[in-house]
Amino acid sequence: MTETSLPPVIQQMLKPDFYPHPVQEPIHLEQTHVSYVLLTGEYAYKLKKPVNFGFLDFSTLELRRHFCQEELRMNQRGAPDLYLEVVAISQDGDRFYLGEGEGEVVEYAVKMRQFPQEALFSGMFERNELTEELMQRLGQVVAEFHAKSATNDYIRSFGQVSQIREAFDQNYEQSQKYIGGPQTQQWFDQTQDYSDRFFAERQDLFASRIQNHRIRECHGDLHARNISLWQDKIVLFDCIEFNEPFRFVDVMYDVAFAVMDLEARGRQDLGNAFLNTYIEQTGDWEGLQLLPLYLSRQAYVRAKVTSFLLDDPAVPEPQKAKASQTASEYYKLAWEYTQQKQGQVILMSGVSGSGKSTVARKLARKLGAIHLRSDAVRKHLAGIPLTQRGGDDLYTPEMSQKTYNRLLELGLLLASQGFNAILDAKYDRVAYREKAIAGAKEQGLSLRLINCIAPVEVLRERLRQRTGDIADATADLLESQLAALEPYTAEERHYVTSLDTSQDLDEQVQEVHHQLSAQLLH
Repeated sequence: MTETSLPPVIQQMLKPDFYPHPVQEPIHLEQTHVSYVLLTGEYAYKLKKPVNFGFLDFSTLELRRHFCQEELRMNQRGAPDLYLEVVAISQDGDRFYLGEGEGEVVEYAVKMRQFPQEALFSGMFERNELTEELMQRLGQVVAEFHAKSATNDYIRSFGQVSQIREAFDQNYEQSQKYIGGPQTQQWFDQTQDYSDRFFAERQDLFASRIQNHRIRECHGDLHARNISLWQDKIVLFDCIEFNEPFRFVDVMYDVAFAVMDLEARGRQDLGNAFLNTYIEQTGDWEGLQLLPLYLSRQAYVRAKVTSFLLDDPAVPEPQKAKASQTASEYYKLAWEYTQQKQGQVILMSGVSGSGKSTVARKLARKLGAIHLRSDAVRKHLAGIPLTQRGGDDLYTPEMSQKTYNRLLELGLLLASQGFNAILDAKYDRVAYREKAIAGAKEQGLSLRLINCIAPVEVLRERLRQRTGDIADATADLLESQLAALEPYTAEERHYVTSLDTSQDLDEQVQEVHHQLSAQLLH
């Protein structure tokens, strides 16, 4: 698009004398199908295009003003330092001005603090700068964001099956014409069958999400291009402000968007680090039952939107060929998420400091497993923050029994629905181990027990150095833990793989990964 074909107000906003503050020349314009963004150096100004796509309506000045204010309100939750104010743009003759000083107000803009584009998670991903530690931080940030997000009876009404499936049905309707192109008949039929069946058979699950206040005013578009690391803070920006059903959603909808985005980029490990941190922070393990549905949905939407480029006569053929390939990959991913998987239960065993959680975390990244730490389960049961040190009442035999029961209940639930569930606890008692083995047998699930050991002096030193973790165990408890260990029975030994965590861990974890993968194939 040439400058002369732009609206007059945008042409003038590209000139430095339009602004009452210094600018960095040349002023850069970025645009999407719904907005113009002018980058001036210190500040960015975002204007909405006067368009109406049905799901989005910016066709009148009043609507554009309203949605600018909504964008400011919603994004100040996740990016308060970035979103500053809504400013009017006035016209007097053929001149435009920032503010309401002269003439008639003809547009509105969201004024933002400009940040470097290389701070985007998408750019950091391309440069291989996204780390597991950053994804864990993101898990905490999103958990806090959801905890503070609004919910009420009206918002929760969007969690009803009839409301949710409307968007799914629309996706299938709008993408049917791409069968035989970027998607196959099999992918289309099986993906649609899966979601239809899920909605029909899991009514109770959706009802429980409403009752437990898991339907909130979420972000709605949580992927790597809408997350940045700015001034060493993780910032969530560009929420969906224009469509209630796209943002009044289950928290798992947001989580699935971020996980799918990373998995589509070939980094299951990063998605897993984010997911496990988020779930541990919120204690919303039951919500994982919805994850495959929403992972499929988010991949399918990305496929559908990319497919639309194939209908645009202005898009050159080489670009269309690339779009077709990208869409096909997303259709396939959406279908893969719906395929029945075989889950398994993996018990970690060993005293505090034996490296159970380190091994469990490494295994989770490789297997895409859900890592359930007994310390987190125990504190969620007690209703105390994960970082708070537990008192004696948290470690009574009764509380330990409750913790192991809950851990196993969650592990069996998730494994029965196709997840690999790693139960990370001492499992030092025969009674706890036998109950887990019996539960897995009863449900026809594969089970493995990973026994972590290390020399006593290594255990003691690790516990002495432990800081910043949710586990409360200290070095003075080690002797009593070692004395209380109950040896494996003859039956249990069939399930046990032992790891000496004072030796090279990566090699040992890789071997266990191979064993577990082979076990699932038999």
